[in-house]
Amino acid sequence: MVDVHTEYLSAGGNRHPNAADWDAATGVLAYGADRNIALWLPLDVHQVGLGALISGHTDKVNAVKFLPQTSQDIPILISGSVDKTVRLWRGVRSSKFEFENVAILTGHSGSINCLATIAGSNLIASGAADATVKIWQITVSGSSTSANLVQTISLLPYFFPLALALSRLQQSTTLILAVGGTKSFVHIYVTDTIEESTLFTNRATLTGHEGWIRSLDFVYEAQGCRGDLLLASASQDMYIRLWRVHEGEVLPESGLVVQNPSQGTIGKSLSNKTYRFDAADLKYSLTFEALLLGHEDWIYTVIWNRHGETLQLLSASADNSLAIWESDPSSGIWICTTRLGEISVQKGLTTATGSSGGFYIGLWSPNGISVVSLGKTGSWRLWTHSADQDRWLQGLGVTGHVKPVEGIAWANGGSYLLSTSSDQTTRLHAEWKTGTNRSWHEFARPQIHGYDLNCIESIRGGRFISGADEKLLRVFKEPADVAQVLETLCGITRNVGQEIPGVVNIPVLGLSNKAVEVSDDEERLSVECDERHAANSATTLGRSNLNIAHPPLEDQLARHTLWPEHEKLYGHGYEISSVAASNDGTLVATACKASSPDHAVIRIYETQEWRQIKPPLVAHSLTVTCIRFSADDKLLLSVGRDRQWAIFARGDGQHNYALDASNTKGHSRMILSASWTPLAYGRTFATAGRDKVVKIWATQDDEFRCKTIIQASSPVTSVEFLPQSLGNELILAVGAENGDLVLHSINGSNFEKMRTFTIDRKWVKFVLIIAG
Repeated sequence: MVDVHTEYLSAGGNRHPNAADWDAATGVLAYGADRNIALWLPLDVHQVGLGALISGHTDKVNAVKFLPQTSQDIPILISGSVDKTVRLWRGVRSSKFEFENVAILTGHSGSINCLATIAGSNLIASGAADATVKIWQITVSGSSTSANLVQTISLLPYFFPLALALSRLQQSTTLILAVGGTKSFVHIYVTDTIEESTLFTNRATLTGHEGWIRSLDFVYEAQGCRGDLLLASASQDMYIRLWRVHEGEVLPESGLVVQNPSQGTIGKSLSNKTYRFDAADLKYSLTFEALLLGHEDWIYTVIWNRHGETLQLLSASADNSLAIWESDPSSGIWICTTRLGEISVQKGLTTATGSSGGFYIGLWSPNGISVVSLGKTGSWRLWTHSADQDRWLQGLGVTGHVKPVEGIAWANGGSYLLSTSSDQTTRLHAEWKTGTNRSWHEFARPQIHGYDLNCIESIRGGRFISGADEKLLRVFKEPADVAQVLETLCGITRNVGQEIPGVVNIPVLGLSNKAVEVSDDEERLSVECDERHAANSATTLGRSNLNIAHPPLEDQLARHTLWPEHEKLYGHGYEISSVAASNDGTLVATACKASSPDHAVIRIYETQEWRQIKPPLVAHSLTVTCIRFSADDKLLLSVGRDRQWAIFARGDGQHNYALDASNTKGHSRMILSASWTPLAYGRTFATAGRDKVVKIWATQDDEFRCKTIIQASSPVTSVEFLPQSLGNELILAVGAENGDLVLHSINGSNFEKMRTFTIDRKWVKFVLIIAG
């Protein structure tokens, strides 16, 4: 009997300002993770990370919104995607992490960019790259949920909506809709009557911004939906503007507040124009209220929060900071009371040295005492205000790759997992052990590269080798500080007797992780303050701050967990495609992309002095896609785009291999993956390819013959045998191009398939079988 359960999920967030929402009723934060939706409880005391992945969209998710509900209601999640559809997901009452797709809304002819909802109403708005905003009516009746199109608002040509905000107008049920996008103005739409089913009409166009509008949010000035309505708009012009919607013909007594440290003005043209409109037999005015300046780059999101009687506005910017704004009670001036993120002295010249590339999303927690932000690396940062210390403390967030994961590899013994991606990073994942609690987290970011990474393999002795879209391979060795963290928090024994540095850095405009000179913080600070020593800042680094009792935070992952580069391996003529290490750690085999037999060779390097063992192994005519050593390292299996597999046998010399067998017609299309059975089953292996089949090969009469063919639903991209058998039963994991992951039970006597178990896609992110 095979028991399969979710152990760990890791997924980076999509870098889109509307791709996340925090549900007030359940405390679940949902965010787009490529074409999936990830669910996370940021304030969970157990800090276990992601709870689930919801799949259904066929392209990247750009917008996520919860329909405001009470705690007794079943949650409704709304998502919009590049696939031009809006999907409705209905929660399961027994679990916060289970949602089922109950409706697919079609009608847009462009990518969905933004969504808007409103408390107490089943109306939602969606904006897309087809220059339209659509209004939908959601109907929830018992166990069924449906949606009908109410209105389509056509915008100006080449004006694509990027931000929507929906609210009620003061005490009436009349609705107001704000639309911003790829122009420098904000459109205001209002319903004519108190009936929600009536159509929106354009009543005002707010001017003043000088860049695209990226975020909009409404809030009532007083509690209980009383007072004037305030609208915050954030733009790529680096400014936030506040607008006031007032009921009545008499203008409000609020003055325009614009600040400058020296002049009291910023030299920009600020308009006091009053916009007037009628709705439900009531008169309204809309005026410019305040200009908030302080960010140094594009502002992606603004969102309101009510803290007692105080209104707070949270803004997230590409200048790597979150800002919290409040109105001064005595003067009414809006000031920045808190700034979180990276201060200027910490901003590096590359991602590796600290620059996160900006914050794309900022959200308030339902209780209003925590905030989260999403950065360029796909990682979420969490801050919580401590009333005792009267300051914001950073907590543990979640991390993950933001582009396709190209390779994964277990360290020897399965102590940790390495993953590499086309997002140009390599990440180390391990299990955090605190008392009886167990949870997996990212513990290091060993490699931050300038090329897309294609493959990775772990080597004994705390080392790994990776290949990227370059002609060489790089070998890395575990630094002392990371080893100490893994030993302290994960119980992973350090490699004794190896001299390894504690601080690593990437030089400006460089690709190699270098061990650098370590200095005390005081000494480094005095050096940084002297402009004459500025050139040495990339080679002198302060002592690593990894004396921690929890997994590293995003700032620490980006700066203090790099691994030093140990060796470079040359010889290939094109980008590296695959790499494998022998089980005893003495050899690595590598291959590169190839369109001719001259480059479709396998090069073997010994790991003592990192010399290439010549001649290279020749068998293929096109790119070698996968290389695997047998359990005893006596055989080397390779498969490629030329549809053939080849086996090389080790000769009398310890490091010499020669072609032993091959099949030029192993599959009808390219072969993408292969795996050996445990050693007890002899010379037996599996291959998988784009022809949607998995084949199991075994020796019979001194020849390799196909024993079993397993059909798949789509092209198979990966196969892996469990390294140990369960009695006389083999377990084969099969991963397909469409995301399917299937476990097959194989009879160890005749290699026929006995049983099949399909793993739900929402469980899948990293899967690699390990014995134990």
